Amino acid sequence: MAVLLPGPSVGPWEPSVQVAGGPDEPRLVDRSGELDDSGNGEPESFGARRALGKAEYRGVPVAELLADYRLALVSRCLDDREITLQKQSRGFFHISGAGHEALCLGLARSLRPGYDWFLPYYRDRALVLALGVTPTESLLQAVGAATDPASGGRQMPCHFGSRRHNILTQSSPTGSQCLPAVGCAEAGRYISRRNLEGLAGCSAHNDEIVYVSMGEGATSEGEFWESLNTACSFRLPVLYVVADNGYAISVPARQQSPGPISELVKGFPDLAVHRMDGRDYFEVRKQAPGIVAALRQGMGPALVHATVNRPYSHSSADTQSKYRPKSELDDEAWTDPIAALERAILEGQILSPDEMAEMREEARRLVAEAAKEALRAERPDPTTVRSHLLELPEVSPEESSDDAASGGAGNGEGPVVALGEAVRLALHEAMSDDVRVRVFGEDVADAPEELLDELEGKGGVFGTTFGLQRKFGSDRCYNTPLAEANIVGRAVGQAMRGLRPVPEVQFFDYIWTAMQQIKSEAATVRWRSAGDWNCPMVLRVPIGGYLAGGAIWHSQSGVSIFAQVPGLVIVMPSRTVDAVGLLRTALSGEDPVLFLEHKHLLRQRYTEGPFPAKGFRLPFGKGRIAKPGDELTIVTYGATVERSLRAADATGASVEVIDLRSVMPWDQELVAESVARTGRLLVVSEDNLTCGFAAEVAAWASEHCFGDLDAPVSRIGAADTHVAYEPALERATLPQTEQIEAAARRLLSL
Repeated sequence: MAVLLPGPSVGPWEPSVQVAGGPDEPRLVDRSGELDDSGNGEPESFGARRALGKAEYRGVPVAELLADYRLALVSRCLDDREITLQKQSRGFFHISGAGHEALCLGLARSLRPGYDWFLPYYRDRALVLALGVTPTESLLQAVGAATDPASGGRQMPCHFGSRRHNILTQSSPTGSQCLPAVGCAEAGRYISRRNLEGLAGCSAHNDEIVYVSMGEGATSEGEFWESLNTACSFRLPVLYVVADNGYAISVPARQQSPGPISELVKGFPDLAVHRMDGRDYFEVRKQAPGIVAALRQGMGPALVHATVNRPYSHSSADTQSKYRPKSELDDEAWTDPIAALERAILEGQILSPDEMAEMREEARRLVAEAAKEALRAERPDPTTVRSHLLELPEVSPEESSDDAASGGAGNGEGPVVALGEAVRLALHEAMSDDVRVRVFGEDVADAPEELLDELEGKGGVFGTTFGLQRKFGSDRCYNTPLAEANIVGRAVGQAMRGLRPVPEVQFFDYIWTAMQQIKSEAATVRWRSAGDWNCPMVLRVPIGGYLAGGAIWHSQSGVSIFAQVPGLVIVMPSRTVDAVGLLRTALSGEDPVLFLEHKHLLRQRYTEGPFPAKGFRLPFGKGRIAKPGDELTIVTYGATVERSLRAADATGASVEVIDLRSVMPWDQELVAESVARTGRLLVVSEDNLTCGFAAEVAAWASEHCFGDLDAPVSRIGAADTHVAYEPALERATLPQTEQIEAAARRLLSL
């Protein structure tokens, strides 16, 4: 069972804990202050006379107390400055970190920037300031400057990212960061245990932890619960911080869940659960060291459920007085963590009221100067908006030549294998060459480790991972929960640590629960960080129909949906040599690749070919002419390549068939050159006809090849329905050779 550790019982379900002072006390408006450019530092003038006489106050070193007070003021003043900039149309959005300062700064004292790893959320401004991000850097993002180090003007304010501080580039979907956080922790453990093997581009520490935070509303997301499942199963050093301000925008916590999150998670084994008043800096400082120490000692994950407040509206697009009563907002004002901290400092005679006022004014001046610097910064060049989407691996013509595939003159060819076995052998080769490569997913392992000597082993539902666990060990090829988002999200976290994860989603039909991790996380990493982070992940997915009995849940194709995702490479090989060449290139790259393995092709004799020699690779975005011709061009990929070849032969005409191999990017140059010779184009895809990928190719050719066309562009796709179970119904749904032949004959007759 989870360990519920003592702490004050506070939250939206109980009366608020009141702190010293009262609602009639004046509330600060501009709160910030800093001693140096980062807002950190030791006391030099403010309060020095009193501070020197007291080493500690309420268990906290006075020097740290004053430094954190300054940083809290800086954080709040940055909020206020961003609100002003937004009203002046010099900033374009604001989301507040107000009310979270005591929690963030109290926790930060036990954390190690550049050592631990951080996946904060947008209210963690005070935390990232404590880690070393400067006020100027924060405001550079607010004004959308080209020199914004977190995103180069691409992300809204408080979407943090910093390699030097180990702050992984942040996304916006609530809760989605939890799964990459678990993957990050998995990677840290794996890297630290293999540090003698010299994993290129990877570093880790035996006692590092991973910090991931969210509001209480984000705990309604399934990805939060999936991440807890894995973090507890492996006792990973993940610190979950749930900052509970009582509202998910306007939805109160009581409408989000049946009870406090710290109660709901109590059934997870090895999860230490802590309650605290995150508005009370001294309480956070008291609890944090023990919580973090247990994590560093390998005791398993911890969840901190902290009550905070939200004195400002959710964002500049929100007005909380529309849905929160005045009495509640008045309470927010006097339980404000900065106000509470100031009362404590005055009560302890650490600072005088005048000294405190001077610190607030100094904070205001320093943040004002940071704003001036940010406004002077260069704006992004609009022509760069498409930069940092992908960095495709360079493949020379020599590497992709037939000679390279055969290993050169005098060398014997590799074993002749079908496409599925080629994938298995290529994975074996990659894992032998690079210890950073890890393969995981549902059923990909051979058997439980203790039974490997007794059982044959499974190795995937199609056998493409058979023997990998037995050869390379259970930390390099392993099964996962039946949860596609979990599989992909963990891979994202591992990839951002420098590993080369190869996750598998067992069937394309079940990929949709992972869409958030593919589209919003993996595919945006490079772009949203302006090239500072990358995600070298190869996501393998069996796809497609033409296997009688697969029905709606095992036979679908939907490539065009993923082709809409910038930053994602998509390939679908149709034969052995292409599968190996593309997989090798995918594993050498630095960006996410959707590697689609058509189920019907895995064991077909016509996909067979010699396993290519080492060193052979294929470039992304380059198709091949599967059959030359000069009267009609058929463009296709995947399982419809063979059907198109048969249809072309049946026409008796000179029909050229192009196998795209790469769907995104696709070989527009090859298609244009072919159409210029043939004057006719037929596009064949297994996607549904309406809005399928064939529609994109046809539209592009109509626009760019119009002058070369002697007939309208035509296309063949699956019927706009679901794939049925009964063989005749399936055949009526998917493109067949006869349909392709009939369409080709129509075009040839024009």
